[in-house]
This record gives sequence, C-alpha cells and structure tokens, in this order.
Amino acid sequence: MANEATEREDILTDVRVEKVFLECLASESDNESDKLKIDGIVHDAVFHRAHLYAHTDEIFAMLLELPPEFMVSGQGKGYSFLGACLDKNGRQWTGQHLLMEELMLMGIAIEKVKILLPRKCWGIFPGGMPYFAVLDQ
Repeated sequence: MANEATEREDILTDVRVEKVFLECLASESDNESDKLKIDGIVHDAVFHRAHLYAHTDEIFAMLLELPPEFMVSGQGKGYSFLGACLDKNGRQWTGQHLLMEELMLMGIAIEKVKILLPRKCWGIFPGGMPYFAVLDQ
C-alpha cells in the first residue's frame, strides 16, 4: 500500500514536468509541419507533434493530479493558474510559475486544457492570471 501511495505522489513533480516539457519541444531543424506553437501566459512554446503524441498519456496523467477545481467534471469547472502549484491532495508540487505554465502549455497542446477567457479578460481574475480547465471527460 505504501508503494502505491509513493508511486501516485510521483506522477506530478517539478522534475517530471520539466523533463517531459523539454522532450516535447521542437528543434529549429524540424519541419514546420511537425511544429505546434502554443501561446502561454508569459512564455510561448513550439512543440514537436510526434513528441507530444508520445507523451500524451503522461501529460494527461500529470494534469489529472491537479486540484479538482480545474476539472471540467468537478464543481469548479476551471480554476486560477495560481492554484496549479498544488496537487489534488493540497500538496505543493512546485513553487515555480514557469513549471506550472509548462504543464498548462503541454495540456493545451494535447487538447486537454482550455483557457477559459481570452487574454484581454484576464485582468478581472485574481492576480491578473487566467483560469484553466482540464478536459478530464
């Protein structure tokens, strides 16, 4: 039982998010048709479509570890980016906004995360940060 809990906790970690993110990035030498550009909050990313596809299940598993308020099936149906530093058990998995953004960028790229309102509306939210929903259904 303890091993299962340990394995479960290791699904969403700062090291894992960074590793998968770097593995999914496109290189300058890749064909343009293989690239997918995603606009983030502060940073944009250009992913390689095949690399994203290879990591889709892993990315989705990490997204499912976010608090239930992010889940479309949950009561919140979307939550502030500022809450993405916690996992579904209320534990902080990172203190770096960059890693939180990397996770959201990958989620958008695999079409499992949606930004709820356009950038021009973000100012109405706490901290001027967007709300995201994880398409968990």
